[in-house]
Amino acid sequence: MIEAENLTKNYGTFLAIDDVSFKVDSGEIVGFLGPNGAGKTTTMRILTGFMPPSSGSAKVNNFDIHSQSVAARRHIGYLPETVPLYKEMTVRSYLKFFGSLRGMSRKYRDDRIKEVMNTCQVERFANTQIGKLSKGYKQLVGVAQAILHEPEVLILDEPTIGIDARQVVQIRQL
Repeated sequence: MIEAENLTKNYGTFLAIDDVSFKVDSGEIVGFLGPNGAGKTTTMRILTGFMPPSSGSAKVNNFDIHSQSVAARRHIGYLPETVPLYKEMTVRSYLKFFGSLRGMSRKYRDDRIKEVMNTCQVERFANTQIGKLSKGYKQLVGVAQAILHEPEVLILDEPTIGIDARQVVQIRQL
């Protein structure tokens, strides 16, 4: 599902990641552990096509993340460290928007929105503006967006940051 070979990323003279290689097979759950500044987020940004490596390569579901970026990203659900939310949108309209961006049919999208709102326990906020939600519920809306299209690969960057203990358990179960 994910193959990283000799990934290196430089920011000018600063070496953020150096010759990272690994493979993640279908069904595996892998976590990056390390201190702040170790390159965890940078690696995830490369794997999701948000930035290119300085050298090396990565594939997601056998698609090269650089040369076949659009095809690779169709198979990825991504929750970045800072959730990109449109605070003036309601939870439902936000999920509809992302479903449309993903090219989901209206029926499939609407069915999945109901399902992910239930799974992430945000259905009671369906018509609430995202900006009015607590940090924890905003995080759960981000998770709902990441899983909406049923991706084969799910990349979550600190998905439990800023949420309460009950919600941490919920995300881990998910």
